[in-house]
Amino acid sequence: MPWEKQFDVDKVLDEIMKAFWARGYEATSMQDLVDCTGVNRGSLYATYGDKHTLFLAALRMYDETVREKMLTAIEARFDPREAIRRIFLAFSEIASPRGCNRGCFLTNTALELAAHDAEARRVVAEAQMQIEAFFARMIQKGQELGDIARHIEPSETAQGLLASLAGFTVLSRSRPEPALLQAIVDDAIRRLA
Repeated sequence: MPWEKQFDVDKVLDEIMKAFWARGYEATSMQDLVDCTGVNRGSLYATYGDKHTLFLAALRMYDETVREKMLTAIEARFDPREAIRRIFLAFSEIASPRGCNRGCFLTNTALELAAHDAEARRVVAEAQMQIEAFFARMIQKGQELGDIARHIEPSETAQGLLASLAGFTVLSRSRPEPALLQAIVDDAIRRLA
């Protein structure tokens, strides 16, 4: 009879995601993961693989459960210009003390691992391309509605907004000064006029 898992695989991966998101890859040990999940080391290895595989699974979970859902919800709820503004505010909330000051897991990973970890770089790059596509889509919709200037080139402006958002997520952790963050959001929105 095959061995049955005595834990919820998705719930445990969610705890692993939170641990890596809070501490980063290097600062999170396998013992930290055992401690935060209550699952023994052997079961973690047997279920998810080594630490690197666990990290990538957690990063992908973040991308699907946080980043992807955030973009979908904002796009469905707000007009294009406001949707762009709301993305900045949502990332600011994640980085705030109320959001556990973890920052964006994708940006954190880009800073920590992307330069020397091809797999992590691929996950981060794909997520960044999705955010860039979201910005371009919102710009095009805004232009169709007459809310965003027609002279703006959507893909070029989307790349600039992505760069601003990446910088914004870094600054929201290191310099969470409301006036500074608001100035970045205001600058991003001014590009749409």
